[in-house]
Amino acid sequence: MAIKVTLRQKPISGNRKSLYLDFYPPIPHPKTGEPTRRKFLGLYIFEKSKHPLDLQHNKEQLQLAEQIRRTNEKELNQNEALSNIEKNFIDREQRAKIQEAKELLKGEQNFVAYFKNLADKRKSSNFDNWNSAYNYLNKFTNGNLRLADLNVKFCNEFKEFLLNTTSFKSDDLKLSQNSAVSYFNKLKAALKQAYKDDLLSTDLNSKIEAIKQVDTHRNFLTIAELNELIKTDCNNSTLKKAALFSALTGLRFIDIQNLFWADIEYIEGNGYFLKFTQQKTKSTEMMPISEQAFNLLGASQNPTDKVFKGLKYSAYENKHLKDWIIKAKITKEITFHCFRHTFATLQLLEGTDIYTVSKMLGHKELKTTQIYAKVIDKTKRDAANKIKLNF
Repeated sequence: MAIKVTLRQKPISGNRKSLYLDFYPPIPHPKTGEPTRRKFLGLYIFEKSKHPLDLQHNKEQLQLAEQIRRTNEKELNQNEALSNIEKNFIDREQRAKIQEAKELLKGEQNFVAYFKNLADKRKSSNFDNWNSAYNYLNKFTNGNLRLADLNVKFCNEFKEFLLNTTSFKSDDLKLSQNSAVSYFNKLKAALKQAYKDDLLSTDLNSKIEAIKQVDTHRNFLTIAELNELIKTDCNNSTLKKAALFSALTGLRFIDIQNLFWADIEYIEGNGYFLKFTQQKTKSTEMMPISEQAFNLLGASQNPTDKVFKGLKYSAYENKHLKDWIIKAKITKEITFHCFRHTFATLQLLEGTDIYTVSKMLGHKELKTTQIYAKVIDKTKRDAANKIKLNF
C-alpha cells in the first residue's frame, strides 16, 4: 500500500505554527519502532505577522517543508523493502541535506532588512539612533547584503566608511567620530543578535573591534558674550530669539521648534513652566523657566500656535547664525546646540548641582551630564592660571 505524506501545521507559542509530516498509513518510529503518523520538522511559520521579513521567512520555510515532504513520500514508497541499515543511512543523508538547505536559506536572507526589523522594535531615543545607523548601513550597501556575505572584512570596510562619510544633516560636515562609534556599535549589536537567532554560524561581533570614543570639546558662551549677542542684530530675528531662549532654558532646537503656546503655563507662587514631550527621549517634562525667558517670547498668542513660527534648520539658517556670531566679534565655533551647552555650563559655574542640571536638561542618565563637569574643571584651571606673579 502506498504511503501518503501530508504537510500539516500545529499552533505553538508566540503566534507561530510548527510544521510536521502526517503519514498514512503509520510508519515505524525510527527510535522505538512503534507505529507513528507524525514527524515534526523543527520548522515554524508566523501565524499573524504581516512584516515583510516574517512573510519571506514563512515562504522559505514552507518551500523547504514541501521539499522534505516530497522527499519523504518518494523515499518511503520506493524503499519499503530496504533493510533497517539502509533506512538509517538514508535518514542520516536526508538530515544532512535538510541542514545544508537550511544553511543556504539563512545565508540568502537580507541582513539590511533584518537590521531594520531590529531598529523598528526600539523605542524613543534608542530608535532614532538605530534608525540613523540603519540609514548609513543602507547607504553603504545599497540595501542589499546577504547574511552569507557578512565577514570581518565587510565590517571593517563599513567602519572606515563611517569614519570618513559626510553627515546626512549636511554634505559639508563629516560625520563625527562619536556618531560613528554609536552607529558601528549598533552593527555589532545586530551581529550579536543574529548569532543568538542562529542566523550566523560564528559570533562575528566578537571578532571585530569597536571604534574608540573621543572626548568632545563643547564650546559655550560666557555671560558677557551672550550680552554682546543680545545687542547685536541678526538677519533672522526668530533664530536669534530661539538661540537666546535655549541659553536661558537648555532646550534643544527640535523642542524649541515644536513648542506651542499651550505648552507654557503660569502657576501662582511658582512661576512659569513648560509642559512638553522631549523629541529625543520621548519623556514628558514639566520644566520651570525664568521670567526673563518667558518675557523673551513676547505677547502670548493662540494656544494652538507655535511659539517660534517659521523656525527652520537648514544650511541657509546656519549662515545667519554664523554671521550673527561674527558680527558680535565672537571667535569661537558656535552652533545652535552650543546655546544648550551654554545653559548647562553656566548653571554649573554658578553653583547649581549636577543632579539638578541633569534634570533640567532632560538627561536620563547622570553620566550624560558629567561631560559638562569636565568643561567646568578646565575653565576653573584656566582661570587659576591667569594670576601670575613675578617671583
